[in-house]
Amino acid sequence: MKDEALPIRSHLLELRRRLTYSAVAVLVTTAAAFAFHQIILKLLMEPAQQFVELPLGKPIYTDLTEFIGIAAKTSLLVGLFASLPFVLYQIVMFVAPGLKPSERRYLYILMPVSLLAFAAGAAFGYRVLFPPMVNFLLTFGSDVAIPMIRIGNYVNLMLRLLFWMGIIFEMPVVIFFLAKIGVVSPSFLSRNRRYALVMAFILGAIITPTFDPLNQTLVAAPIIVLYEASVWLAKFAARGRQKRAALEA
Repeated sequence: MKDEALPIRSHLLELRRRLTYSAVAVLVTTAAAFAFHQIILKLLMEPAQQFVELPLGKPIYTDLTEFIGIAAKTSLLVGLFASLPFVLYQIVMFVAPGLKPSERRYLYILMPVSLLAFAAGAAFGYRVLFPPMVNFLLTFGSDVAIPMIRIGNYVNLMLRLLFWMGIIFEMPVVIFFLAKIGVVSPSFLSRNRRYALVMAFILGAIITPTFDPLNQTLVAAPIIVLYEASVWLAKFAARGRQKRAALEA
C-alpha cells in the first residue's frame, strides 16, 4: 500500500508545483498589465475612431467603480493571455510523461499553433470586424439620439468579440487533432458542409451585436473558410494516420 501511495503523492506534489508556478505567472502578468491599463484601454478603443465625433471625444462611466472595475477585468484577461504560453508549458510538462511519443509530438506542435490561431482570430476581430461594427452602432439612430458610450459596455463588447473570434480560429487545429486520433473523418466533414454553412451565419448573428447582414457576413465568411481548411487538414491527418497504421500492421 505504501509503495502504491508514493507515486500518487509525487504526482500531487508535481501538480501543486506546476499550479503554483502558473498562478504566480498569471499574477505577475496581470499586475504588469494593470500598471499599463490606460495604454491597453486606449489600444482597445483604437478601432472606434468615431469617438472623436462624440460630445466629449471619449467614452464615459456612470458608476463610481465602473472604470477601475473594467481596468481590473481587462488587466486580468490580458494577464491570462500573456501568461498562457508559460501555463501551457507547465501543463505539457505535467502530462507529457504519461503520453506516447507520437502523442507527445502532436502536443508539442499543436500547443504553439493553437496560440497563434487564437491570436490571429483576435487580430481579425480587432482590425477587420470591429471597426465597421462600431461605425454601424454609432451612426444608427444618430439623427434621433446622441450616443454617450459607457466604457464598461464598450470594453466588454470588444473583449467578448475578440475572445469568440479567437475561439473560432481554433477550429482547424481542433479538427486536425480530432481527425488525427480518428474521432472525425474528412467524409463526415464533407457530407455536413451545408450544415456548417448555416451554422456559420447563425454564429455570425450570435457573435455580432448588430443585425445588419454586412457584419454577420464578416463573421460567417472566415468561419466558412476555416471549415474548408479544416476539411483539407482532416484529409491530411487521416492519410498520415492510415500510413502509420499500415506500417504498424
